[in-house]
Amino acid sequence: MLDAGWVSCTLTICGFLLAFPLGIAVEFIRTRRSLIFRLSADAYVSVMRGVPILVILYLLYFALPEAGIALPSLLAGILGLALVYSAYLAEVFRAGFAAVPSGQREAAMASGLGPWQTFRLILLPQVIRKVLPPLLINLVSLLKDSSICALIAVPELTLTSRAIMSESFLPLHIFVVTACGYFMIAWPASLAVRSLERWLCRRAEGSETAQSSQDLPDTPA
Repeated sequence: MLDAGWVSCTLTICGFLLAFPLGIAVEFIRTRRSLIFRLSADAYVSVMRGVPILVILYLLYFALPEAGIALPSLLAGILGLALVYSAYLAEVFRAGFAAVPSGQREAAMASGLGPWQTFRLILLPQVIRKVLPPLLINLVSLLKDSSICALIAVPELTLTSRAIMSESFLPLHIFVVTACGYFMIAWPASLAVRSLERWLCRRAEGSETAQSSQDLPDTPA
């Protein structure tokens, strides 16, 4: 079970680390002026959000070998989770970019920065600070969805629990332990998200207070 727990953590971490830059790339493409780019990015997000994760995993693990591309089950699981969650993260980034004042983009472009430099140096750092809690929430969701990879023979917690259950004939005991294993991984992450949200709120309130004090006129002595 401990080895299976490490496999579940590997699926989660590697899938998220791959989904993160993919989500940024999809959102960058969606902000381009080209209609083809925007429609392609929107179509990708719609398809990945509309198709069940299991279907994506089956396509990668069972259908690709017919085209001459055979992926190991662990790699197929990581890639499938990353493709699906990159669409969700792209929507998170879209909301974050919408919260950044448009004047900052215009000022960066007027100062001579190109579209990619403006996106990477000016907008993206602000967006990541704004959407950090939703990103971590998606990380916890990805951990729970990694259990679907048991259906393509990835030896993670769920598949290992089924194998042990078939030998011991103790389904209640085994799956209670499995649920506790997922909880012990997800609960600290959820606590970290709450702590981060409170810290960001306090920081934002402190910034607003400091800005308000600077805007007050000086009182003559």
